[in-house]
Amino acid sequence: MALPLFADCRRALFERQTSCTEVAQLALDVIRAKNPALNAFTYVDAASVHRSAEAIDDALAQGSELPLAGLVLGVKNVLSTLDWPVTCASRILQGYCPPFEATSVKRLRAAGALLIGRTNCDEFAMGSTTESSAEGPTLNPWNGEYVPGGSSGGSAAAVAAGMCHAALGTDTGGSVRQPAAFCGILGLKPTYGLVSRYGLIAYASSFDCVGPLARNAEVASLILSQMAGTDSNDATCVDHAVDHKRGLEEGSIFGLRIGLPREYYDQGLNSEVRQIIERTAKNLESMGAKLVPMSMPHTAYGVAAYYILAAAEASSNLSRYDGVKYGLRLEGKGTSIDSMYTRTRSRGFGFEVKRRIMLGTYVLSAGYYDAYYGKGQRVRSLIRQDFDEAWERVDILLTPVTPSAGARIGEWGQDPLQMYLSDVYTVTANLAGVPGLSVPVGKTSEELPVGVQLLGPPFSEHKLLGIGKAMMESIGNTYQVQ
Repeated sequence: MALPLFADCRRALFERQTSCTEVAQLALDVIRAKNPALNAFTYVDAASVHRSAEAIDDALAQGSELPLAGLVLGVKNVLSTLDWPVTCASRILQGYCPPFEATSVKRLRAAGALLIGRTNCDEFAMGSTTESSAEGPTLNPWNGEYVPGGSSGGSAAAVAAGMCHAALGTDTGGSVRQPAAFCGILGLKPTYGLVSRYGLIAYASSFDCVGPLARNAEVASLILSQMAGTDSNDATCVDHAVDHKRGLEEGSIFGLRIGLPREYYDQGLNSEVRQIIERTAKNLESMGAKLVPMSMPHTAYGVAAYYILAAAEASSNLSRYDGVKYGLRLEGKGTSIDSMYTRTRSRGFGFEVKRRIMLGTYVLSAGYYDAYYGKGQRVRSLIRQDFDEAWERVDILLTPVTPSAGARIGEWGQDPLQMYLSDVYTVTANLAGVPGLSVPVGKTSEELPVGVQLLGPPFSEHKLLGIGKAMMESIGNTYQVQ
């Protein structure tokens, strides 16, 4: 049982064979059947979904052009929406209902997308497994003994299981691309600044990107085209439109120069994943691409720089959760405000969030600022320089998304370093601000999906999606769990 493809739903909608209300009910039925086992959605309000569906049907009846009418969309639990609580999967924000809506969500809603529910995530998007959620872990729809990735694991699992056509995730160090790879779907991290961050509850402001997870490139491209563009509420957002049709037309493989940076194919890469990616590269070469071995020498420092800088920004951003203004408030044993702060934060934040706050506070302290934070910023500049030099030689880069095809539930819980190192191939794109796309290209002997990562110059999303579409068509499999 799964929701039909968006193209099929939209065709039926405009041929008067169905209505948005009926599509909404079908999606709710699929969620009711599958979500108890997966825990991909943490909040679904059927009444508000039906109200939204009826409004879309009324708008279509009046002749409105809604490019996303018929699209069922999940929303990660870090993006503000009117009428729905947003908790970031944390106890400290339980019951918080924002008085405003994220620009990305608002634009998709205006284009006719049907918001179906909130998807699970790691607490405050800090994690790679969706196990740190206060709502409980999400399971991988391919194998319930494995994690779906993180932090956008709920979004990836919901799409892969056919509970929605697409979902919004956020990518700070790989949190769209990694779960997309683990769940066998497409996941796009846009160029930093292409999509407004207004209404996104921040983890690390200079890294966070809102991106779509979908089963095919057409849907991802259409969603991106509606979200992109300048926003007066976000000073870092750029005025750059995305042409949906142009993107899917620029997927020619013939003559494409594809860089293979040796640092992404090190000894830590699982042998089975390596074979699948090397087979993908050979397939692209047979389609007319030119493979270019190369080096990006500062890649090895990416994980260390990322976890210093992102933790520093998290320490600053999460200082607003003090029990005074909104969310959880627990009075201390005494009457001082310090005791209230301590009690609220101690019980409101989970262990992983506390760890990153402490790490970030340490690297920003007076005695260690330059040794850690300042050096991390300098490394970030060097990594960005590596990418700038790469675009002089190649059109895109082809790399693994993760060192392995997944992790069992609980496997990384006792070894956070192993979890952090799983981001080794994705964090560099966030450090440099370039776009990245995870494309499903095969499965392991245990039937776990494997994705490949395409990285391109700033604002080359249209090219990446076009290439991703061509790659998936050559494979002939959309990898949906039945």
